[in-house]
Amino acid sequence: MQFLFADHTLDTDIRELRRGGVPIAVQPLVFDLLVHLVENCDRVVAKEDLFAALWGGRMVADSTLATHINAARRAIGDSGEEQKLIRTVARKGIRFVGEVQSLPAGHEPAAAAPSPARPVALPPSDRPAIAVLPFNNMSGEAAQEYFSDGISEDLITALSKLRWFFVIARNSSFSYKGRAASMKELARELGVDYVVEGSVRKDGNRVRITVQLIDVATGSHVWAERYDRELADVFAVQDEITEAIVAAIEPQLYAAENFHARRKAPENLDAWELVMRALSHFWRMTREDNLAAQKLLEQAIAIDPAYAQALAVLAVSRTFGARMGWEDTQASAEFAERAGLAALRADGEDPWAHVALAAAYSYLGRIEDALAGYETAISLNPSFSLAHGYYALVLSWNGRFREGAEAARRALNLSPRDPFSAIFYGVAAYAAYVERDYAEAIRLCRESIRLRNDFVGAYRVMVAAAGMADDKELARVMLPELRRVHPDISLEWVAQQLPLPLVEEREHFLEGLRRAGLK
Repeated sequence: MQFLFADHTLDTDIRELRRGGVPIAVQPLVFDLLVHLVENCDRVVAKEDLFAALWGGRMVADSTLATHINAARRAIGDSGEEQKLIRTVARKGIRFVGEVQSLPAGHEPAAAAPSPARPVALPPSDRPAIAVLPFNNMSGEAAQEYFSDGISEDLITALSKLRWFFVIARNSSFSYKGRAASMKELARELGVDYVVEGSVRKDGNRVRITVQLIDVATGSHVWAERYDRELADVFAVQDEITEAIVAAIEPQLYAAENFHARRKAPENLDAWELVMRALSHFWRMTREDNLAAQKLLEQAIAIDPAYAQALAVLAVSRTFGARMGWEDTQASAEFAERAGLAALRADGEDPWAHVALAAAYSYLGRIEDALAGYETAISLNPSFSLAHGYYALVLSWNGRFREGAEAARRALNLSPRDPFSAIFYGVAAYAAYVERDYAEAIRLCRESIRLRNDFVGAYRVMVAAAGMADDKELARVMLPELRRVHPDISLEWVAQQLPLPLVEEREHFLEGLRRAGLK
């Protein structure tokens, strides 16, 4: 079935939304929401109806529902202010108010113009653009074509969730299937800055996937990787590979954009380039770099006060500073809440915005809101390792150590070379501490410190675990190291600055530090 409204076509058979014949990238759940509203345009759809239709009856947070409704509006050129197509009816629900015409599958409206053989997708000027080309099927089996195409399609969908980059729609990318194209040709016809390409080779019960990220301006490889997997469950492997590729590509794109930005004089940088420079400092995780990142982000916000990404990263930077003992916890959390809310108003689908607000809430005692925020960020971008790692920490703070350990493992599996890996190990160590497995906590702390010998969280957990394990020698050695990375550490600081909401777990942590000799 095809539904026509306001120059849009919603095709339920091929699950595609088009505007003027050009496909628009839409998340699957947002597509389902549009279909449900259009099919029921003769009535107001209650929230409970949407929960039943989209989430199988499971109640989700109002903010999650609002995020999807706003995404549906943006996809069809509407907004929460105009509500010309999707209208909120106070205390009743949502209604699609546009004029809808329905056609059977395979029919086109008489006025529809023929689509070009290779649609040109011109990206917005404020974001770099990426095209994911169809992966080559190297298996020699036509039946395996669906698998290589599936990897490419999943990557297009997953990369679209990053929000930092414009991803060329599937129909445009797949017009190059089966033929070679030069980087200059791709840059000219698709208007892209980066290309993701790869191949799939199946051999018995194993599959090898190679993938590379290319800068089209220079033709150089920004990043390349190879993945070998057992093909026991083809769809599980497809999902796993997609998540791993997106988690690896994201920081490489930041690094490449920062490289381009550094070739310009500071006075000529725009807001995007300032954010890219800020991220290069943020990922280094030192006190000086964190402050440098904040200054650059403040410059970006001065240029564009409603720049969601700048607001969100600045909020995360401030709460990270509090976690490391560099900033006052309360002041940082209050600032991060304001910046996080502003980021959400600017772009409710940016995972960073949800992480920013969740991090603020975790310090302001709004634990359920913090957990919901991280869950929303992860649903928007399942490959977001930082969201998984922070989610793990809040779970562990609240005694849910098994879930916390699993979330920390997922962060590490998604991005084993992530600059935040030391923190993820530290989070896993704290989960083990909450479980009273002090030997495992110490082992994980050692791994964290091996990666970063200045990460204060691992030293705190290591000293507390040594105290509880009655390992006096380890406590004697590590307590000065803790004081080195956190000179003003004390039992009073821990009690007042660390957001440990469960009284028994706060006392458990303080007791470990006390036994180790901290005053």
